[in-house]
Amino acid sequence: MSATAATATTATGTATTPAGALALRVLSTLVREDVLGLRTRSTVEHRPDGAWLVVAEDGIAVPVAAEGFQSEYAARLPLVELDGRRIESLDAVLTALAARAEDEDRPGWAAFAEECRQTLATMELHERVREEVHTALTDLYGADPAHWTGPAASLGHDTLAAYLDHPVYPTARGRSGLDETQLRAHAPEFHPAFELRWLALPAGALTRHGDRPLPSWWPTPSWLGLDLPGGDDAWETLPVHPLTVGPALDEALRAAGLADRAVLAERPYLTVVPTLSMRTVAVVEDPVHHLKLPLATATLGRLNRRTIKPGTLLDGAAGQRLVEAVLTREPRFAGRILHADEQTWAHAGHELLAVLLRRYPDGLERSVTVPLAALLAPAPSAVSDPASASASAPAEDGGRLVVDRLADRFHGGDPVALYDALLELLLDWQTTLFGHGIALESHQQNTSLVLDEDGGLRLLYKDDDGPRVHTGRLTASLGELAPKREEFDDARIFGEDDRPLTDLFTTITGHLCTGSLAFGLAAHGRADLDDLLALLRKRLTEAVERTGPAAEPIRAALLDAERLPVKAMVTAGTLLSKQRSGAADINKHYTDGPNYLLPQARSTAIRGTEL
Repeated sequence: MSATAATATTATGTATTPAGALALRVLSTLVREDVLGLRTRSTVEHRPDGAWLVVAEDGIAVPVAAEGFQSEYAARLPLVELDGRRIESLDAVLTALAARAEDEDRPGWAAFAEECRQTLATMELHERVREEVHTALTDLYGADPAHWTGPAASLGHDTLAAYLDHPVYPTARGRSGLDETQLRAHAPEFHPAFELRWLALPAGALTRHGDRPLPSWWPTPSWLGLDLPGGDDAWETLPVHPLTVGPALDEALRAAGLADRAVLAERPYLTVVPTLSMRTVAVVEDPVHHLKLPLATATLGRLNRRTIKPGTLLDGAAGQRLVEAVLTREPRFAGRILHADEQTWAHAGHELLAVLLRRYPDGLERSVTVPLAALLAPAPSAVSDPASASASAPAEDGGRLVVDRLADRFHGGDPVALYDALLELLLDWQTTLFGHGIALESHQQNTSLVLDEDGGLRLLYKDDDGPRVHTGRLTASLGELAPKREEFDDARIFGEDDRPLTDLFTTITGHLCTGSLAFGLAAHGRADLDDLLALLRKRLTEAVERTGPAAEPIRAALLDAERLPVKAMVTAGTLLSKQRSGAADINKHYTDGPNYLLPQARSTAIRGTEL
């Protein structure tokens, strides 16, 4: 990573190259997560060029500006000063900071540096291919993403979302151990189609769940060209992602005691397209069916493996039943809150030998289904109707976003009106769940807008394997409708304390699903940040008051708290071992940041006033 590339910025400190953008995100994350005491052990030093956070005893100084979303400060220049010497290469910065870390943490720093190198290569690749991918998407689905209707076209929105950075994790675009050829053939940002591999296993080797029959395209061994002892009835088939085939799969079969009994079909079968999750793929000939398959890679941290632990399949199915129990008690959400069916799964006792068959609900053929993660993505530049063609983006934005196109079609060209409609339903639903004692890990990838021809808005959810449940409140509200505790695998899901629920609600529904959109819309010039945050506070307040006393912990923990929990994903996922971080769950390990919903906070740091 060259110093020239790393320091290419505009006058406001916004990086103009992938290297500069990545360096700013990484340094901002290290400050936010208080790595090496960059936040709590530092003092603010004002210099002619602006503010610096200085950890005097370690000789570290980071140029910062007021930020306000999950942290008081963000890096304003992609460099660090160490012992008075400026270092302008991210690789060199991480090497120098690692030298100041504890010896037992050095492997984590080395892993993070490699994550950064992989991510930079991916970002540069994205810069090269984005235009051709956009062209391919418009050829497939049409010029305007606001008219990409049906389950197949929704995959185009996943591809657009794959070019955006994660609101919290700075190297989310990197995937451990995968090269460019593998990414181009299997990653969602390239919208590839490929065929799966299949294992034949002796009957009884799989633990199965679900009463619905398998789709007609699910193969038998003979369909795969296998002639096995006992015929098809003596065997079961399990799909395998092509990237998992090889040493990782061989080791999994040995660990499961299946090495001498499993047969890998030589012939690939079943064409699929990756979703934003990458390990989840949609069946091309039947796109209402998705297959979630384990991958021998990691994203969002070296400890965040993309495998599928068998217990999470149990939890996801029980989580879906939990949500459906609430819908039974809350008929006003009928037809407005949708959920994918996740009751059909199988595993062979190993996290690389598993599959979830996800079925999407009927009736989405004429609707536009968009993950929240795609809303701020740049839309393809071509337009298909006069309304889109005449609408102009703010000059500083440089182009129109998916949310602009959707607003053109469904909300009179007003993206804030679309945001408000989303807030009303999403916050009403999530607060209602909280009132029943439930908080979901339904982040921006697992929550989708469903926009209907008549202008109606619905929400579609999936992947409920990591909720937090207040046992007493759930039992009191749902009674016999509630899934039993023994239906779940992860004991951490249940408790009698609201804190795990308010932490999850704040970091997921607050930061990732609603707060990040407010800051993003403001950054793109769609509205004033104060106005957007005031709207978010208003809608959340209304939702809490509608739910009643059971939702009051949200008021105390999110609306009125001075500080909010913030995910510390780099610390827990890469830099430190679980023993060092103390993280029971690396996706629910927190630091803290300012409350951007407090009016006084919005008038100071969030406005970007001088530190």
